[in-house]
Amino acid sequence: MTAAPVPTPGGAGPVGPPPPGFADLLVRAGVTPGQDPVFTPLTGGLSHRVVRVDAGPERWILRVLDPAVSAAGLGVPAEREIANTVAAARAGVGPRVVGVVVEPPAVVLEFIDARTLTAADLTDPDRLARIAAACRRLHTGTARFDNGFDVFRKAEELLDRCRRHDLPVPPDYADRLADLARIEQAVAAAPLPAVPCHNDLLPANLLDDGDRVRIIDYQLSGMNDPAFELGDIAAEACLSPDLVEVLAAGYFGAELTAPLLARVRLYRIASDIAWTLWFAVHHGLLAGAAASPGFDYEGEAADKWARAVAALDAADFGALLACAAGRTGPPSRGRP
Repeated sequence: MTAAPVPTPGGAGPVGPPPPGFADLLVRAGVTPGQDPVFTPLTGGLSHRVVRVDAGPERWILRVLDPAVSAAGLGVPAEREIANTVAAARAGVGPRVVGVVVEPPAVVLEFIDARTLTAADLTDPDRLARIAAACRRLHTGTARFDNGFDVFRKAEELLDRCRRHDLPVPPDYADRLADLARIEQAVAAAPLPAVPCHNDLLPANLLDDGDRVRIIDYQLSGMNDPAFELGDIAAEACLSPDLVEVLAAGYFGAELTAPLLARVRLYRIASDIAWTLWFAVHHGLLAGAAASPGFDYEGEAADKWARAVAALDAADFGALLACAAGRTGPPSRGRP
């Protein structure tokens, strides 16, 4: 889980002299500022160190990747994240990559003057249409990623890490794995081709300049079902059923069917189930190295799990499964 390359309210201000290593990373990335750079740590990220670099009229984002994140199963390997970031940039979906450092892994990105979105921003249907268009550009215009992503295998991996490290999980988590398996079976009945996906589209990873949306921070990127991308957006922004349909319609257009919409809604549930454990693992294994040490990882995990359980217990869950698998017509509009 990541956040956007802009300072957050109440976040750290410019620092000086530059933190040790930042200036050297710029040079090694092939960036030569015209003036002495000023580094502003950005407080929104949860895993990696991100700073804004100001050198007179020149501005960049420096993203320094912590290998411990991928080692804990919380992101793809650094070299893969950088490669996918480059691919998305070439497709015009993400910020332009200015330079790369192999060790320690770091990437310098163009600074985009745009609005960092919040969940409230995603209640605007016009903005949802721009987000859907950005997803389509990523999915159809980006060169194939060399790694895959499967939310069902990720949930298994994170649960295994929790068990091996004796990390707390919701007491009824194991009891709900059968429901997660039912979701997997339903979406497997009519699989969609895997496409380059971001897989972590919380609102803060979306930048909107009013004309188009750009997608940043490819920490969990990989080839995946495009419906998961939409379901994950819906989960992270807590979209209402109507807005989920607006998002899906913006993406699929005239091709949207009841089974596709049900598929998106099921992936929304799977997102909350899997990312509940992402926060549990991060809090348990990387608490001392968190980019935002004040973030309430336990509270976020509890919120996601509560939403997942509510959706699994909703009266229309069975109808969603049947519809996504192509066995029945559209379910009723119940819970998101």
